[in-house]
Amino acid sequence: MFDYLKLEVRRTLRDVGFVIGGIAMPVLMYLLFTNLGAADGTWKTGAMVGMAGYGAVGCALNTGGGVAEDRAIGWLRQLRVTPMTPRQVVIGRTLTGSVTVIPAIVAVLAAGGLLNGVRLAVWQWAAIAVLLWLGSVPFTLLGLGNGYRLTGQTTGVTNMACNMGLAVLGGLWFPVALFPDWLRTVSSYTPTYRFAELGTSIAAGHAPALGAVAVLCAWLLAFGSYAVLSYRRSGRTV
Repeated sequence: MFDYLKLEVRRTLRDVGFVIGGIAMPVLMYLLFTNLGAADGTWKTGAMVGMAGYGAVGCALNTGGGVAEDRAIGWLRQLRVTPMTPRQVVIGRTLTGSVTVIPAIVAVLAAGGLLNGVRLAVWQWAAIAVLLWLGSVPFTLLGLGNGYRLTGQTTGVTNMACNMGLAVLGGLWFPVALFPDWLRTVSSYTPTYRFAELGTSIAAGHAPALGAVAVLCAWLLAFGSYAVLSYRRSGRTV
């Protein structure tokens, strides 16, 4: 399984589209949003966490695109005749997504600290990076579910729509304080809002609320079930 993991990580990181869309774009958007006008330290810090989360979500969902491509070329069929169990295949893919989100998180955090002057304690930087890394797992499972269920082209469009929609609705691009009351209430139940809350809580100097962890765990179970059901369905079509 670990050989499979290394293969998938190398293949993903060699993808120019992944590097530009998943790593470079969130950094550029963060610098653009925080330097167009007068931005205080609080906004620069909050936007840093939001854009790091946006990059992580995009990279996590991108894992599903690789799965859809594997289905098209028959790679999943080959995996099914290897000694690897279905659980090992899914875990390997999930670990791939977990590894490939790291560059996006680190790149945006580095831009915040080195270019935008964000100042946090060492433990806060480390905690934000680790929590965003762990919190990206539900989105990897969502991407996998889409990849196992949909065609390659449809997976790409669906993942892009999920990324954009969840990013905006969850407040990764703009503060939810700007939303109307009804939309703010809806936003509080989205996985992206709770995902970003993991980092913003640490930046504010306190642990994430239990409610944020509970909602994110609920989405983890939902997306995990979706991925498993999609993989089982793919076994009847590849």
